[in-house]
Amino acid sequence: MTTLLFTTLVAASSLLAGFLGALTGLGGGVVLVPLLTLVFGVDIRYAIGASLVSVIATSSGAAAAYVKEGYSNIRIGMVLEIATTTGALGGAALAAHLPTGAIAVVFGLVLLSSAWFSSRPKSEEADTAAPDRLATMLRFDSTYPTARGVQTYRVRGIPGGFGLMFVAGGLSGLLGIGSGAVKVLAMDQVMRIPFKVSTTTSNFMIGVTAAASAGVYLNRGYIDPGLAMPVMLGVLAGSMTGARILAHAPTKVLRLVFAVVIVVLAIEMIYQGLTGRV
Repeated sequence: MTTLLFTTLVAASSLLAGFLGALTGLGGGVVLVPLLTLVFGVDIRYAIGASLVSVIATSSGAAAAYVKEGYSNIRIGMVLEIATTTGALGGAALAAHLPTGAIAVVFGLVLLSSAWFSSRPKSEEADTAAPDRLATMLRFDSTYPTARGVQTYRVRGIPGGFGLMFVAGGLSGLLGIGSGAVKVLAMDQVMRIPFKVSTTTSNFMIGVTAAASAGVYLNRGYIDPGLAMPVMLGVLAGSMTGARILAHAPTKVLRLVFAVVIVVLAIEMIYQGLTGRV
C-alpha cells in the first residue's frame, strides 16, 4: 500500500468515526482505534496517540455547533472536567506499563459496554421533581431547545456523576478515547440530564480530557504527525457534519447501527488481545 493510499483510507475512516462519534456523544475514538489497529496494522499505542489528537478535534468541531444551538451546558462541563482531567493523567501514565494485549482486551470490554449503552432508548420528558439543593447552588439547572419549544431540566446526583467522570477520564487516558460512553452514562442516567444535553456536553468535555493525556503520549513519542494529521482532519470534518444532523434529526437508528459496528470491533479486539496479535 502506497503512502498516499494509506493516508486517504485513514482520512476516510476517520471521517466516518468522527461522524458517528458526534451523533452519539461517545467520541470517534471507539471506532478509530480498532480500525487503525485491526485494519491498518498500526501499533495500538500509536493508534491511541492519534486518536487522542482526533478527540481534541472532535470536541472542537462538534462543541462549537452544539453551544451555538443551545444544547451544551458549559457550567456542568467545566465543573466535571476537574474529575475527568485528573483521571486522564492517571490513565495515560498507566498505559505505558501495560502490555498491548491487555490494553486491547480492556478496549474491547469498553466497546461492548458502549454498544449496550448507545442502543438503549432514551427519554426526554421534563423532570417535575423538586430541585436538587447542590445543583441549585451550582446553578446547573438549565434549558435546551426541542421540537415543542424550549424545555427546562433539573440536574441531580452530582456526587455520583462526579465519581463516574473520574473513571471516564482514566479510560480516556488509557485507551485514547473520549470515554463518552461513561460521560453520557453519568449525565443521562445518574444526573438525569436529557440525552441530547448529555451527548452535546460530553462532546464539549472530551477535548479537555484528551488534551491532558495527549501530552503524556506526546512526551513518550507515541504521537506520529504523519498518522495524526489525516486522522485529525477526517474526524474534524465528520464531527461537524454529525453535529449539524444531530440538531435536526432523531438518532435512534444511527445509535443502533453504531452499536452493531462496535460490537464486531469489540469481539475482534478482545480476540486479538488474548491471542497476542496486537
